[in-house]
Amino acid sequence: MIASIRTLRTSTREILGAVSRGDTVSISNRGRTCAKIVPVGPERPQAVSLAGLWKDHQKTSDVHKFIGKLRSARHAC
Repeated sequence: MIASIRTLRTSTREILGAVSRGDTVSISNRGRTCAKIVPVGPERPQAVSLAGLWKDHQKTSDVHKFIGKLRSARHAC
């Protein structure tokens, strides 16, 4: 779907309805496409990992636990 800036201003609800149904809407300004509105996909949690030499290290198999131990020493008094 292609919509002008004026159409976006006057028909925002309809355009967002089309996007929520899975359509991609191109916004044009004076005949040239200047933006696209695309549907948001499902959010995926990103895996935390350590790279390089620490990748297969046994102490870092649980990254959150390893980082927690590093940080706890900093706050201990």
